[in-house]
Amino acid sequence: MALLHVLRELAPRWGLRLSVLHFNHHLRAGASDGDEAFVRQLAGRSGLQFIAGGALVREEAERRAENLEQMARDLRYGFFRELIEAGKLNKVALGHTRSDQAETVLFRLLRGSGTAGLAGIHAVTREGFVRPLIEAERPEIEDYLRGVGAEWREDASNADPRFDRNRIRHELLPALQREWNPELSNTLARMAAVARDEEAYWEDEINRLAPGLLTEGRGAVVLDAAKARRLPVAVLRRLLRRAVARAKGDLRGTGVDHVERLLELLRHGSGEGRVELPGLVAVRSFDWIRFAKKGAAAGPSEFAVPAAPPARVPLPGSNSVIYLELVNNYDPGKDPNTGYTSGGGGALDWRKLTGPLEVRSWRPGDQIQPIGRVKAHKLKILFQKARVPSWDRPGWPILTDRANVVWTRQFGVAEDYAAEAGCPRALRVWEEPAKQTG
Repeated sequence: MALLHVLRELAPRWGLRLSVLHFNHHLRAGASDGDEAFVRQLAGRSGLQFIAGGALVREEAERRAENLEQMARDLRYGFFRELIEAGKLNKVALGHTRSDQAETVLFRLLRGSGTAGLAGIHAVTREGFVRPLIEAERPEIEDYLRGVGAEWREDASNADPRFDRNRIRHELLPALQREWNPELSNTLARMAAVARDEEAYWEDEINRLAPGLLTEGRGAVVLDAAKARRLPVAVLRRLLRRAVARAKGDLRGTGVDHVERLLELLRHGSGEGRVELPGLVAVRSFDWIRFAKKGAAAGPSEFAVPAAPPARVPLPGSNSVIYLELVNNYDPGKDPNTGYTSGGGGALDWRKLTGPLEVRSWRPGDQIQPIGRVKAHKLKILFQKARVPSWDRPGWPILTDRANVVWTRQFGVAEDYAAEAGCPRALRVWEEPAKQTG
């Protein structure tokens, strides 16, 4: 109410066009509807557009097995974001005060938050939220409302001791102010301001480093652990948080202890490991760590596609295409895809192929003798020697001639089927990223 009165007074001077938003959580039976009616009438008397939203928050929290307070916040802010994204407004002003800031910082401190959490409530966010009253204390707000003769309604749930924030507001914070520091609200607010400045610097630094260390694709984020391990611990913690946020969409439920477990996973020299976080799984394989939502597939499922050349075979669940092309009088010097240790190109002697040809995903037991090797090896062994991460193996493409593997990604063509210079008829095989159209 104080925010609305202040903005109405400033609107002509600042050229503001105001609307009144109200989200009904339906948590207090008739009282919730009474709040909505009160705000609607106030907006009408002020000549302002009224936009209402709402949800059955308790039922939704139970359905999703979420904390009630967090669910209410998610749905309320989701309502605000939808209005911004729809272009109905460009900013949402919220009534948080310095008192709210102090409670938030203390609450997060007790839960073990890092400096990002201790930054507290931001006065301005990239999403379009602004908090003009963040430097005012709650008693000042109440004094202002009384001074202008404004009405307001008290939410009875704000005194309910079952909610953690209420116990901090009514019990813990007053006790600490009484017995330790009368200026604790200001102290906590200053701490938040310092933490925000620190985080702004680190945000820019991680933005600079992340592109060389994090790779996104196929619903996951992969961290190059070998490179990252050389960085200072302060950087690593923030880099890990960035990986979690990119893979999961947010950092909800990710505390300091989770980051420390990820840090331990990163510090392993190599090998395997796994850390589960709320809604997310981090898996270590050789020198990489993959972050993905729980239940997300590690890679494409099995596939098998007939491939009569010339052929272009898009790989399911991938942004790659396998090409097969017949050429006469094969000249390796003119073939840009002859490499078999990286890129997996090469050419097969057409005379040695009996068909039918098929591009399919590898299966346990598949083996090939790459060029230069003295014997055939199972692909599983080649994966291990080449340090191919476990999540890259599902859907790994091979080309078969009947039951024989004659080509595979990265390891190229089979020794016994390789085309030599001057081969009268050769089958070129290579893999490329799919070309973007439009």
